[in-house]
Amino acid sequence: MSDRASVLRAALQRRKALVVPGCHDALSAKIIERAGFEAVQVSGFGLAGSLLGKPDVGLVDMQDILDFTGYITRAVSIPVMADIDTGGGNALNAASITERLIEMGVGGVNIEDQMFPKRCGHMEGKQVIPADEMAGKVRAMVEVRRRLGKDIVINARTDSYAVHGLREAIFRANFYLDSGADLVFIDGIGTRSDIESAVREIHGLLSVNLMDGVTGVKTELVSIPELAALGVARVSIPVASILVMHKALTDFFTALHGSHTGILAGETYWLTGFKDYTAFVGLPEYRAMEHEYLPSLVAAGR
Repeated sequence: MSDRASVLRAALQRRKALVVPGCHDALSAKIIERAGFEAVQVSGFGLAGSLLGKPDVGLVDMQDILDFTGYITRAVSIPVMADIDTGGGNALNAASITERLIEMGVGGVNIEDQMFPKRCGHMEGKQVIPADEMAGKVRAMVEVRRRLGKDIVINARTDSYAVHGLREAIFRANFYLDSGADLVFIDGIGTRSDIESAVREIHGLLSVNLMDGVTGVKTELVSIPELAALGVARVSIPVASILVMHKALTDFFTALHGSHTGILAGETYWLTGFKDYTAFVGLPEYRAMEHEYLPSLVAAGR
């Protein structure tokens, strides 16, 4: 499992804008892997929506975050980046959570410097903790990694851009790198010009968040080849999976409810076929196991 962390680290060190989409559950993670992406991240925004039907404002219990991160990590073979929001409390909490993430085999972890309860980085009303408090969390996480001899990638996010501007965000990013973070990102950064400034002035690996990859929400969309040319290490697209799922389900069930027959006979474009879906989630493999280990079940034709 620790090899996935090393794979992720090597991919980031190329500084070629590794695209890391967000997933909201194990199924969306498997779809992202099948599509060809080299890594996936757990979307806190997506978990809040899929688990609770609520906004990303710090409502998901840390145990639920860890449980679903484990499900996602077991569902795919590519590196998974966990999202632990503000680290569950102080530096001691962040260290303890890091140990648990290492045990489950994640490739990397995102932690942010917002004040709890946090909120999605592209929402209004954010507040940040003192930079030295966040740096303490990073140092504690680094010490856990050193003690366990693992290679988990620590990504320190700052939300100070919206609160204090670009200069403070760049200062914090460098401070967190100096504290041992491997990767940093300035959430909610607005323009290509600011991204270029961040690349020049941050003395380490930088991630850029393009949100859904379609609108960018508050961040100007810059193409992946352009970001790679700038030397950006990672491109995060964290919220697309939950937004795509919301639209697909909304459209389908609205059409189903509005149908005068109550069904959508023959309109197969709405969905994946039953056989294709069950193949995707591994039913043929389980049927093969039944033939191997449950001969009485097979003989009975079940």
